[in-house]
Amino acid sequence: MKSKIVIWGNDENEKKILIAVELKAKENKIIIYTFKEEEATEVFYNLMMNDWRSGNPVKFPDTFTSIERPLSMTEDLLPENIKVDRTDIITRAKAEWHFVVLSSKLHELYQSELDDLREKVDQLSEYENSIWEEMKGFWTKVQNQMREKNLFKEHADALKEQTNEVFSTLKELKNTARKEFKEKSREQARSFGEKLDTIYEKIEKGLGLKPIFEELKDIQREFNQGNFTREDRSKVWKRLDGAFKAVKEKKFGPQSESGSSMSRLDRRYNGLIHAIQKMENSIKKDKRDIEFESRKINESDGQLESQIRQAKIKMIEERVHSKQEKLDEMLQTKTELEKRKEVEAKKQQKLEEKRKIAEAEDEVKEKMATDMEEKARELEGQKEKLESAADSIKASMSGTKDDEQKNETGDKEKDSSLLSAATSVVGEAVSNVVDTVKAVAEVVEDRIEETIDEVMGKSEEE
Repeated sequence: MKSKIVIWGNDENEKKILIAVELKAKENKIIIYTFKEEEATEVFYNLMMNDWRSGNPVKFPDTFTSIERPLSMTEDLLPENIKVDRTDIITRAKAEWHFVVLSSKLHELYQSELDDLREKVDQLSEYENSIWEEMKGFWTKVQNQMREKNLFKEHADALKEQTNEVFSTLKELKNTARKEFKEKSREQARSFGEKLDTIYEKIEKGLGLKPIFEELKDIQREFNQGNFTREDRSKVWKRLDGAFKAVKEKKFGPQSESGSSMSRLDRRYNGLIHAIQKMENSIKKDKRDIEFESRKINESDGQLESQIRQAKIKMIEERVHSKQEKLDEMLQTKTELEKRKEVEAKKQQKLEEKRKIAEAEDEVKEKMATDMEEKARELEGQKEKLESAADSIKASMSGTKDDEQKNETGDKEKDSSLLSAATSVVGEAVSNVVDTVKAVAEVVEDRIEETIDEVMGKSEEE
């Protein structure tokens, strides 16, 4: 689209003149040059048509006139005192040049935005993904205008070249940051791997599960605060999750279906939170774009440019509206998932309480069995005493003849004494058995009550 035209016409005195009109797009004005017929030779005319219109310098005659006029859609391109034979050329130039001015303004807008982004990139000491996303958004807008042919090719090519330069700088920073990040991630993953190796060794040796579980929780907190590549994070998490499952299976047996359900809920909830954050950031960015376009409207030159910006604002607002609807749906889903997680957590809490009570009962049963074995050994000892006493009685009953000749009164007293001793021993043994049974029953009852109180107390604290 040419920004210069050359055409023959007449002045107010009906004298033939050569007219040259030049558009100054940045200033939104035109310059009209007129040359007298006697000075507008064929050579000069050809120079104006071929060189001047193409942007090459041409030496004007000593006498010519020039007029500056603002470019307006409501006024004619040429003053009333100048007439031309080809009015269609003037009319078409007027329409085209108004578009040229608006397109140039659009180019200036993008050039200004690109200069700001370039300045941000030049000040970076390390890669920032937010700047990369801003550059992507900027280039998307430029491409849209290129597809709609709202930018001239030379303007679009210039913007493309400069944009590529900025992206090249960002890519260099990104590659450097990626290498450093991968190295740090690899080192962290190696460190966590060594810690988890130690944990697995402790589990295999059958060491105390509670200290191991606490150590695993510390490792998990440290893991959540670390920065990893996707691959390293996946590897470490699989081993960490496996260690937790190994501890729980050692303590409670295979993981219940409720635990798997809770894990699925957690994964879905965490994924939803990540999606909500991305959507909120996207809406914030669109709102910043609306603010930017609103500010630029006040600086617009020409009604068409203002209308273009208003149309862009409307387009962005519709996009924000659509995104907000999706965000509201995600927030509603988040609330539903939180309720489901709460219900699932209560189920798991009840299962945990049942496990603890079962553990307490097993512990008490084991204690009872141990106590009964000890009391059985005591009873065995009492049995030996009874047998010894019986032997003593038997021996005394089969005494010598001299003993038989003793008076009957003395024999009765002796038999009575021996029988009393045996009865005492038997009574003591029976009493010990009764006391043992009562003691074990009291221990069992107290232990179960203490365990249940402990479980319920922890549940109330949780």
